[in-house]
Amino acid sequence: QVQLVESGGGLVQAGGSLRLSCAASGSIFNAMGWYRQAPGKQRDLVAVITTGGSTNYADSVKGRFTISRDNAKNTVSLQMNSLEPEDTAVYYCYARLLLTPYWGQGTQVTVSS
Repeated sequence: QVQLVESGGGLVQAGGSLRLSCAASGSIFNAMGWYRQAPGKQRDLVAVITTGGSTNYADSVKGRFTISRDNAKNTVSLQMNSLEPEDTAVYYCYARLLLTPYWGQGTQVTVSS
């Protein structure tokens, strides 16, 4: 059974940093990463990393966020620097096995101005 458990959300002032982590169990995934959903908006990609280390970032976070993955531990992390109020959202851990997506329960990130 697939399970994704997130940690690390919270409240931070603009310009600050947070680190999100996600521990996966139940499978080895082709890709892992993070999406976010702000109130009243759709869920959007933040960053994804493949088993081989290829990454893809949303334009809005390039240069500020860094995704990393530990294949041995089946974990994925997101280091978020220079946070902006616009980064406020629920962040969801994402994992894909072939074409099937899996989601964590979400963790709130709030950036105050």
